[in-house]
Amino acid sequence: MRADAFLAAAAALPVRDLRDLVPAGGVVVVAPHPDDESLGCGGLIAEACARGIPVRLVVVSDGVGSHPNSPSHPPERLRTLRESETLAAAAALGLPAGHVAFLRLPDRFVPSSGPRAEAAAEAIAAAARACGAGALFVTWRHDPHCDHAASAALAGLARRRLGEVRLYAYPVWAWALPPETEVADAPRGARLDVARHLARKAAAVAAHRSQTTDLIADDPGGFRLEPAMLARFAQGHEIFLDVES
Repeated sequence: MRADAFLAAAAALPVRDLRDLVPAGGVVVVAPHPDDESLGCGGLIAEACARGIPVRLVVVSDGVGSHPNSPSHPPERLRTLRESETLAAAAALGLPAGHVAFLRLPDRFVPSSGPRAEAAAEAIAAAARACGAGALFVTWRHDPHCDHAASAALAGLARRRLGEVRLYAYPVWAWALPPETEVADAPRGARLDVARHLARKAAAVAAHRSQTTDLIADDPGGFRLEPAMLARFAQGHEIFLDVES
């Protein structure tokens, strides 16, 4: 199925309650980079926290690839900044800092196999066990970013360690795919109504100041989330795709 048709169908998936997606147990959100959790799952995290459903957030990469040429923010300082932004975002969504884990794998070079991947998968599985997870949520494997695809693979490896745990994918960069790209069969899954959490989600996204403002102004090639991208994630529903075993 072409990407344009797939995404149009995904945007029309039925609206379901969180407990339809995760009938029992907690939730683990796997984010390739600091900010993916707020963009793709901010409403889900806020909904789960508001309902007392246990949540764990696992951030896979160190995030230092966003501004690789900044004199003022060399890698260690940038990593520290992005982690502090993530903790502020989590707090805005109702998630305590103690429920956030940073794996610090290299941004743009997250492995999908081998010893480091297996260790990362075990860390995700450990987070799932800690909250009695009924489902993992990770970026879509067709997202046009190597770390998003690798994180999807890591979540798949973790799922194999966990038994009867559901796996869902949330698209982040999918709309940047060329429309004619062949991606998958018709989407299965659901949309979650997050309208009542939009203010919290906006605050979480805004907490990632290094990605949404000119906070780091000395890297001409530095990354910044554009208004059109931010507007896409300010809508009242989040999309979650069923991932087959």
